[in-house]
Amino acid sequence: MTATDKSQQFLDEHEELAPGQGFRFACRPGVSCFGACCSALDLMLTPYDVLRLRRATGQSSREFVHEYADQTAMPGVGLPLLQLHMQDTSAKRCPFSQADRSCAVYENRPSACRTYPLGRATRPAAQDAEGVEEQIFIIREPHCKGFEHTTQWSPASWMDDQGLSAYNASNDRYMALAAALRALADAGHRPDQRHMAMAGLALYQPDDFQRFIMTARVLEHVDMDDARRTAIMRDEEACLDFGFDWLELSLLGKTDHIRPRG
Repeated sequence: MTATDKSQQFLDEHEELAPGQGFRFACRPGVSCFGACCSALDLMLTPYDVLRLRRATGQSSREFVHEYADQTAMPGVGLPLLQLHMQDTSAKRCPFSQADRSCAVYENRPSACRTYPLGRATRPAAQDAEGVEEQIFIIREPHCKGFEHTTQWSPASWMDDQGLSAYNASNDRYMALAAALRALADAGHRPDQRHMAMAGLALYQPDDFQRFIMTARVLEHVDMDDARRTAIMRDEEACLDFGFDWLELSLLGKTDHIRPRG
């Protein structure tokens, strides 16, 4: 089954929430199933997930990827994908799940954990609109007792409560890049392995990417103000944001965010 088939299967198997439709849910210590969803996971890590998790562990990006991630490639596109490496036990629990079922990296937990019990599917907006179009789904799993509680949420209030704004913004750029690369691949144009290796550097290794930017003097070749140049070299979020710009320019030949210095 391809990634596209899996995505469609997910959409087919879960209830879509209509605009304005709410739901009741609670996930906290005291809910009888608390922590049960931290086992037997196939949890993909977005670039922003990795940035936040690596910061929580205090490791370099290379150390984090080596210890906590399994690398694959997006089918049909080749874009690097990272999946969280589960503990080597029969339960295959999340490596950050503690004995009391609390989360060792809760403030920096991945977007999939924050979004649950919702699922968020996005696609590029129509040509005359900006951003993405999103669909929100409710995921009701047999083990989950959170739906028995009375706390009322809308999708927007849940995502705000879970601190998803920065995650969604970065993830939307990642998915837009993937969609554009898939369209190129369908037309017979697929980036080579060297380009995909550079994509892995820009997306998942901001500390190493900053060193590459400095050594290769990348910022000398693009138009931007001094404040952004400084931010890129000091702030990993700004560096990741530039990484998307740089990949769009390198792989797609255009971007709305930076211009080559002419």
